[in-house]
Amino acid sequence: MDIVDISSAKPGDEVFVIYRNPHVPTVANIKPAEIVAHPKDPNALALFLNETFHVIEDDDALFPTSESAQKAFEGHFFDFGEE
Repeated sequence: MDIVDISSAKPGDEVFVIYRNPHVPTVANIKPAEIVAHPKDPNALALFLNETFHVIEDDDALFPTSESAQKAFEGHFFDFGEE
């Protein structure tokens, strides 16, 4: 799976995330986001998504393309082990 290495990410990089709707937990979408300087910590990065800053967590999966995010999405949500 193609995932962005956050240690090599820099402000201005576009990434794609699988974003769960906080109001409807069963709904998830692939959304574009931008890596930006953290607004309160100049030594950290943040994610700008849906007009909001998000702290980047260690377990966040950031994808370099919408296609790689789509593949991960389908594998996670629709792979039932069928052959």
